[in-house]
Amino acid sequence: MREISLDRLRTLVTIADLGSFAAAARALNLAPPTVSLHIADLEERVGAPVLTRTRGQVTPTAVGETLLERARRLLAEAEQALDDVQRQVQGLAGRVRLGASTGAIAHLLPQALENLNRDHPGIDVHVTVLTSRESLARLAHGTLDIALVALPLPTEPGLTVLPWRRDPVMAFIPAAWQPPARVSPAWLEARPLILNDNSTRLSQISTEWFAAAGLHPRARIQLNYNDAIKSLVAAGYGATLLPQEASAPPPDPRIAMRPLRPPLWRPLGIAHRAGALERATQHVLDALQALKRR
Repeated sequence: MREISLDRLRTLVTIADLGSFAAAARALNLAPPTVSLHIADLEERVGAPVLTRTRGQVTPTAVGETLLERARRLLAEAEQALDDVQRQVQGLAGRVRLGASTGAIAHLLPQALENLNRDHPGIDVHVTVLTSRESLARLAHGTLDIALVALPLPTEPGLTVLPWRRDPVMAFIPAAWQPPARVSPAWLEARPLILNDNSTRLSQISTEWFAAAGLHPRARIQLNYNDAIKSLVAAGYGATLLPQEASAPPPDPRIAMRPLRPPLWRPLGIAHRAGALERATQHVLDALQALKRR
């Protein structure tokens, strides 16, 4: 079935507003025969007259009134759609889909979003909690625009991964345990542990840190929610290894935070699809890069 053209509807609305075919032709910068063809095309499409001419006056028929009501609405929605798209092209608005781990979402991402909202309030960031590998897979399939990922990761064709931050991993220990000034793998391995599960990069680097000392501890509990892990540490249920961002608030006073010996770092990167980026996506990347720390 042939669709009704918006150009034809615009011609109908202009004739109804101005009261004549000639005035509509001038307003639309069309030849008078073209205006007549537009109306004839509409009438053929709906199967009934949409305008009547009486003593030089052009008025809508009952069918024409119904069509005019819908036409005005459709034209307004089309104009709004075009305006929305233009705002997105200009970087004034838009939706950006971002994937990140719970650790990055808890403290780092809110700072970037606060700055973004101040400078570009029309940009809406949709955040999904994902592991680094899940984020890369969704980027590759086009269902994410940006991902905060743990490094290193295998390179993926069509994706760009840039170094972003390098935060120290610290021991979070119940204060009642009276931990030493610096915590070694041997000291920590002898105590109950609450660690990230092995699907995360943090779990892998923690395992490597223990393994370098010839140790292979088993965690009492494995979780992927760092705030929940800290709550269990505060309750005295175990110790953990977590990154410490410089801007994160101090831990619960029931938790003692100690540097590791040897030190351990959690590097993060920002991943996105290679090639030209939408301006909204670039604005989000700029806000994230403002938090860059080595």
